[in-house]
Amino acid sequence: MPQPGSKMRRKVCDRLVSTNLEAKRLAKAGNVGPLWIMAREQTGGVGRRGRSWVSQKGNLFASGLYPHSGNAQAAAQMSFVAALAVHETINHYIDAPSAIKWPNDVLAAGRKISGILLESGQDKDKAWLVVGIGINLAHAPQLTDQKTSCLADWSQTVPKPEQALDILINSYEHWREQFERGGFAPIRSAWLARAHGLGGPVIARLPNKTISGKAIGLDVDGALEIETAAGERIKIHAGDVFFS
Repeated sequence: MPQPGSKMRRKVCDRLVSTNLEAKRLAKAGNVGPLWIMAREQTGGVGRRGRSWVSQKGNLFASGLYPHSGNAQAAAQMSFVAALAVHETINHYIDAPSAIKWPNDVLAAGRKISGILLESGQDKDKAWLVVGIGINLAHAPQLTDQKTSCLADWSQTVPKPEQALDILINSYEHWREQFERGGFAPIRSAWLARAHGLGGPVIARLPNKTISGKAIGLDVDGALEIETAAGERIKIHAGDVFFS
């Protein structure tokens, strides 16, 4: 039986500034996919909140470009779809304790092994969504604020980026189909089964305040639910979260 992503169009480039930038360029030119773009080398990768994404050759840098309804909540929920696909891809290759840290950081033994950045837009009558994904295959970049890992830390056999992309696309298409059929409910359930830190202490750093308490769940709209020491329940839709 063919895999769900086996017929997906791919564009593989030797070098790009950023696969997300290339996807947005295509979208603004009228090509809104579906299409996956991969670069063997990326010179200007960007993570969440404009942070630099270290792009060492041998790792996977890819972006999926899809037509989109334009619904902001649905776009945000696709971040969880992407996280499930990355988690599944990593577990295809290594046997390591893995989990998803809210909202979409995949961890191997508590160390960050991937990054996801979603961007959306609309030109004329065409709305689009870009799903940018980086997975540390051969190298784990050194970060100042968190520990990192890569597949090579766990296995002597490391897939080529093109091979990992095949697994990633198939997994993403599987979870995307689940989302289209059942909405966010099956995605939320699968995410919770793989969640890092739920039930434990958490600190959320927001632009204007810091919230501490216990991580108690994931709201139906994808927000992280925190219960403070005073018993107040707060929903976090965006921010940096740290689990003890």
